[in-house]
Amino acid sequence: MPVREGRENDYRQWQRRVDQAAADFRGFEAAELYPPTSGEQNTWSVVFRFATIEQLATWLDSEERRELLDEGEDLFEEEPKQEILAGEAPPPDAVTAVVSHDIKPGHEREFAQWQHKVRKVQEKTPGFMGLELFDPVPGVQDKWVAVFRYDSREHLDEWLESETRAKLLEEGKRYFAGYDVRKISSAFSGWFRFNGEAEAGVPPNWKQAMTVLLALYPTVMVLNLTVGHQLDLVRLPGYLSLFIGNALSVSILTWLLMPLVNRIFAFWLVPGRMRKVVTNLLGVVAVVACYALFLAAFAWVTA
Repeated sequence: MPVREGRENDYRQWQRRVDQAAADFRGFEAAELYPPTSGEQNTWSVVFRFATIEQLATWLDSEERRELLDEGEDLFEEEPKQEILAGEAPPPDAVTAVVSHDIKPGHEREFAQWQHKVRKVQEKTPGFMGLELFDPVPGVQDKWVAVFRYDSREHLDEWLESETRAKLLEEGKRYFAGYDVRKISSAFSGWFRFNGEAEAGVPPNWKQAMTVLLALYPTVMVLNLTVGHQLDLVRLPGYLSLFIGNALSVSILTWLLMPLVNRIFAFWLVPGRMRKVVTNLLGVVAVVACYALFLAAFAWVTA
């Protein structure tokens, strides 16, 4: 979805309302928001997961969704595109490309054969993790969609920019009139990788340090007061207790607290260009206030 420049914060607020509305529908499993990568002209991606295609279609055709789309119309430079897929969720560390194709009438079989040929070539490329081809869903999804996954953004980009793929696309143009590529990075690709890029999507070092401290301090304190106390009772060696504590801390940060903190402070970690100074100041004040709150809470608990 191409969001208008300067409307990023308004879009986030609107998208949260959409997510909440979708969550009230039967079969809803998750909603994931992916900010734009460099060169994508402020295009955002949203993944809604439902248990079945029918339940997803109910949400897509609902009056609630139509009203929200009308309300948020001025947030976008053009009408948002959507792809509807039936399949399993991607592996946690995968980087995914979603490629939708407009197939020329009568060339469906040739396209499927061509796509099989592409897969055979892709299977030999570094980092390839799998490919799924989704047929159109009558009345819901008109395009053919290929979803392929790699173990890193670098390996995915190597394939997308390779001469081999360029030659295959030239051959495939006999069967499709056009295609669209969207790259989606996993939420677990790193503590601060909002858009999958090695540098562009990573906040400055000072923001990283403040944010990690915000999540790390209460984690260590809670573990010391609970698990640490139990480890002391069983008289484990200090080096082993420290290793267990660190392993628990890293796990909690990686899979629980850092994704949560990133989501809450996304407005500050990846601010819109139009409000960067004000947003930075508000973010710093909010983080420092959280520091003070944690210090006061643990001072009272340990008194």
